[in-house]
Amino acid sequence: MIYALPSAFTPDMTEGVMFRRVIAWGVDLLLTGMLWAVLCGLLLALGVITLGLSLPLLVLLPLVPFCYGFLTLAAFGATPGQAMLGLAVRDAVTRARPGMGQALISTIGFSLTLATSGLWLAVALVTERHRTLHEFVSGLVVLRASRLTRPAPGWTMGIV
Repeated sequence: MIYALPSAFTPDMTEGVMFRRVIAWGVDLLLTGMLWAVLCGLLLALGVITLGLSLPLLVLLPLVPFCYGFLTLAAFGATPGQAMLGLAVRDAVTRARPGMGQALISTIGFSLTLATSGLWLAVALVTERHRTLHEFVSGLVVLRASRLTRPAPGWTMGIV
């Protein structure tokens, strides 16, 4: 039997998320490209130094975007692009940061979505809280980070 917890999410938590996600993806794409270029240069330089013995390490370069997404999501609860645009990835039920398993499932799902034309991302246009398929499968949701915590009523932070 599955029990549904009452939703602790308010509509303002996902307000403007779609536009921010697209821009964040562009920022992450740029950062991933820069990281890839630096690693490529380092591996090529290492290949010259080792007279070509380390050149087989270049086959690891396609893993850079996957590791970037997985590691930043698991460690920080958002990719750098998402964090720069005020987004946070949270568990859809508890609002906790994603665990390693959730981050791995989400990253695999996102990679498969992109490998199959990326059209499945359009699901976010019609779902509640603008969730994509890989977020449904991993149990995650993307929210506005500024709306996650609210000050207690009456708290003035020292300002009278």
